[in-house]
Amino acid sequence: MKTVLLVILILSVTLTVQAQLWLSDKVSLSFFSEAPLENIYAISHQGVSAIDMDSQSVYFKVAIRTFEFEKPLMQEHFNEKYLESDQYPYAEFKGSIQQPVDWQQKGIATVVAHGQLTIHNVTKSYTVEAQLQTDGKFLAANATFPVRLKDHHIRIPRLVIKNIAEEVEVTVSARYQLSND
Repeated sequence: MKTVLLVILILSVTLTVQAQLWLSDKVSLSFFSEAPLENIYAISHQGVSAIDMDSQSVYFKVAIRTFEFEKPLMQEHFNEKYLESDQYPYAEFKGSIQQPVDWQQKGIATVVAHGQLTIHNVTKSYTVEAQLQTDGKFLAANATFPVRLKDHHIRIPRLVIKNIAEEVEVTVSARYQLSND
C-alpha cells in the first residue's frame, strides 16, 4: 500500500506542480449490508487517499482483498463470487470538493464531494457529503453513503438474494498529514 501512496504522490505532484497535499495511508473503509437473514459487515484499514488543497481534488483507493469479514466463508464468497477481486483488484474514487475550503481554519466543516467511484470495473458518479476536521497540521475526513450493487454490475444469485441487501452502506474514515511534514 505504501507503493500506491507513493504513486499517488508522484502523479499528484506532476499534475499540479508545488501543490499542497493532504496524504493518508490510514484510511479505513467499511461496508454494511442489512438483510432479513443475516447482516454483513467488512472493513479494510489499508486504503490510501490524497487531497490537493489547491484544486480540491480527492482520491481514494483500496485493494478489494484487504476487506476482512467476521466469517471466512463470507470473505471467500465476497472475493471470488461477487467482487471477483482477482479480476477487479481495486476500488477507487476520483473527485473534487464542490465548495471552497479554508484549509487553515481549525474546526469541523461539512463539504460535498462529487466524483467517479469505480468498483468491479464499473464507474458511476457519486455525490457524497463528508465531515472534515482539522487543527491545521492534521486533517480527519469521514463520510457515509449508499452504493447499489446493481449499479456496479455485482450480481447476487437468486438463491442468496435474501441474504444480501441490494444496497450497502459504505463508510470512509481517513486521517491525513500535509505532504511537506
